[in-house]
Amino acid sequence: MQNFSAPSASSPGHSADVADDTGLDTLYEIETPEGIDLTAHVAGPVPRILAYSVDLFYRTLILIALGIALTFAGKTGVGVWLLASFLLEWFYPVVFEIFRGGQTPGKRAFGLAVVNDNLTPVGWGASIMRNLLRFADFLPFGYCAGMLSMTLSGCFQRLGDYAAGTIVIYREQGVHATALPNVAPAPPPRGLSLADQQAIVSLTERSGVLSQARQQELADLIQPVTGKSGEPGLRQLFAIGHWLLGARDGKHQADTP
Repeated sequence: MQNFSAPSASSPGHSADVADDTGLDTLYEIETPEGIDLTAHVAGPVPRILAYSVDLFYRTLILIALGIALTFAGKTGVGVWLLASFLLEWFYPVVFEIFRGGQTPGKRAFGLAVVNDNLTPVGWGASIMRNLLRFADFLPFGYCAGMLSMTLSGCFQRLGDYAAGTIVIYREQGVHATALPNVAPAPPPRGLSLADQQAIVSLTERSGVLSQARQQELADLIQPVTGKSGEPGLRQLFAIGHWLLGARDGKHQADTP
């Protein structure tokens, strides 16, 4: 699961928007189809530039070391160095964003991560598009278009982010899992849809940070699963959530980061 926080109030609709009523223009909030609120803080231009500088430093070190190693390879060495330079410039961030949870070494150093604008992990298509379109952000020179785009965007998106449908957020480090409700696991009913399973798991994992009223509100949305309302229905959902998380003996151990 992603490490996002869940606010105590929901906003209508299935769309992503900046929560202006909080007074924090970096707070990004969406509501999933299951009625679960997710929030994250988007990263502004300064930390993103610093993260890019760290990645540029690493790439430069690699190219210097490779250049020294290919000194005696003649024209072949020059060709290999140019190919490596191209791959590092355009695909270095793609590889890290896909295989390292949306974080290049520079982004990891500043606690940043690239995600889709619905806060799901970024995929190959989106990552390749946002990085290949960096040439447009460099126009006319010195990253001017990218800086202008981030400044005018409510979510600090550069042109590549707009095209790929991605944002850069702060990812909390060292977040410990909250204690799960103390209920015995129970198997889910037959034919439980994947969407309902995800909603139940999310509700169970977030029980420690959601108010009782909010828990009950979310449980009532999934009432057809249990056929119960009120506190019994909520506890039944927690029991199913334990089962879906792998517990079978009532002693589930939370291992989410």
